[in-house]
Amino acid sequence: MKISILGTGMVGRTLAAKLSSLGHPVAIGTRDPKATLASNDKDAMGNPPYRVWAEQHPSVKLVTFAEAAAQGEVLFHVLSGQGAIPGLRLAGAENLAGKILMDVSNPLDFSKGMPPSLAVCNTDSLGETIQREFPKTRVVKTLNTLSAPLMVDPHKLAGGEHTIFVSGNDAQAKTQVTGYLREWFGWKDIVDLGDITTARGTEMLLPIWLRLWGALGTPVFNLRVVR
Repeated sequence: MKISILGTGMVGRTLAAKLSSLGHPVAIGTRDPKATLASNDKDAMGNPPYRVWAEQHPSVKLVTFAEAAAQGEVLFHVLSGQGAIPGLRLAGAENLAGKILMDVSNPLDFSKGMPPSLAVCNTDSLGETIQREFPKTRVVKTLNTLSAPLMVDPHKLAGGEHTIFVSGNDAQAKTQVTGYLREWFGWKDIVDLGDITTARGTEMLLPIWLRLWGALGTPVFNLRVVR
């Protein structure tokens, strides 16, 4: 299956590396591929520039947002919250129409430094914003409540016995995404929260997630829903 990832940060790289290792043709979308490859800047977490990662993963193509959205059968959205709508507009509504878009992003606002606040919450969410902007796209919110290494390998913790969530208006899309989460990454406990408005809940987990990271000194943790 052709998979495209919109965003070149650590989450996008982690997803791309895992999916490529499974034999899927993977493309990563960016605004300007030449500029991305030419940059020597580390990201906010101190990770090396994209070109260093790209040299280690030659099978992953770097293309424009529009090219990535056009060729991908399933899409992952991993842009920053504030870059989400501008980036998806560059991808093109016509290229996104009818496709599953797994929204892994959060509406984090770093304008006042660390820790970030949420740009939208309570009565709206980034997932809903994306669905409104692109009504023909099958948006499924998932994987936004934990760190990138755990997204692709839940077995790093407790044998994988912890919880991930899905939210979305399209029941068939959520069923397909649930299957992908199980098949590609090994997730076991997947909770369908309901329609896309339930993304408000998972996005609002981020403030406590950030505080837990600070208290525990590691981002390698997750929540488990105990029935």
